[in-house]
Amino acid sequence: MNASHDPAPGPESAPAAESATWHTVPDLAGLLRGALEVERTEHGLLPHRLPARARAQCADPQLALAERQPSGVRLVFRTRATALELDTLRTKMEYQGAPPRPDGVYDLLVDGAPAGHARTSGGNVVVVDMLAGSAETRPGPVGTVRFTGLPGRDKQVEIWLPHNETTHLVALRADAAVEPAPDAGRKVWLHHGSSISHGSDAAGPTRTWPARAAALGGVELINLGLGGSALLDPFTARALRDTPADLISVKIGINLVNTDLMRMRAFTPAVHGFLDTIREGHPTAPLLVVSPLHCPIHEDAPGPSMPDFSDLGAGRLQFKAAGDPAERAAGKLTLGAIRDELARIVAQRSADDPRLHYLDGRELYGPADFDELPLPDQLHPDAATHLRMGERFAALAFGPGGPLAPEAA
Repeated sequence: MNASHDPAPGPESAPAAESATWHTVPDLAGLLRGALEVERTEHGLLPHRLPARARAQCADPQLALAERQPSGVRLVFRTRATALELDTLRTKMEYQGAPPRPDGVYDLLVDGAPAGHARTSGGNVVVVDMLAGSAETRPGPVGTVRFTGLPGRDKQVEIWLPHNETTHLVALRADAAVEPAPDAGRKVWLHHGSSISHGSDAAGPTRTWPARAAALGGVELINLGLGGSALLDPFTARALRDTPADLISVKIGINLVNTDLMRMRAFTPAVHGFLDTIREGHPTAPLLVVSPLHCPIHEDAPGPSMPDFSDLGAGRLQFKAAGDPAERAAGKLTLGAIRDELARIVAQRSADDPRLHYLDGRELYGPADFDELPLPDQLHPDAATHLRMGERFAALAFGPGGPLAPEAA
């Protein structure tokens, strides 16, 4: 199968293969999975991973950026088509003084198996000057991603959207009819976490650790990993509460230290309130609380995390802890303190909630993993680590006897 990323002539222009009979899908919204809401804009369909009511309750630009980036969102359909064209308008980020970031990747699955990757061009670019704290948007045209050489039989096709670029869906064309895929009856796994769950430096949208774990576990993923925004917000808890799901996990900790958002006095009741809200909508679903991965800069040092610009010109942005370990006595949070308190909270609550479980994040990525695969910027795992974490989570959570084993839901 072949994939290309030629610039698009525009949503109204003819497809590249003039000899084919092309079918334009009338409404892409019916093919989308993994989004909580779809907004119709002048640029096309914009998938959201938080509903409008939640978005209206927080004006934080970081949250707005994260929830619009469609991590885990994909188009799923059945077709006999051998060629596909998807027009999109993307928005990607660049950082002043650093080399351009890689373009977002579209991953293609055919009957559940990887069948190609592609990138598009054009689109908007937001140039961020981290030293000045400013940003400039440079508009660009619609781009087209193409997949060719698909088998001509009836098949299920999935196009996973880039996990790290805002993506407006403009048009989908195929050289055969397209229809929505039927429900396969798989359990729905709803997950919430930080930029690591969002995808950070994964190689593509099916290669984030949650997507990898979902594929291995045989479950349908809804990924509410929100870069920089796993902050125990009540509106996020309500979004989790109101989203139909069979299996639920929440990964708590690193963003609370990054932002130095709260002290232990606020953290404990906030965790209880977050879990209480989820349980209002999912009173008996298996619910797994996951503590932070191993992250040496914040194991014993509080936040906030501060950027280190010394290697930015070489394309390497590092982070360091700005807090003083002595401040732990005043209740400032560290990853070690958060793990201890999460384990205690889950043990307390599970006496009355036997389907509530705890997983120490160091079982996904611990000190030995850091020695082998260090965090490139001191906070985020690399592409290989995402795959390792996905495999471990699948075994620990979805495997036989695991807290999120589909057969136990």
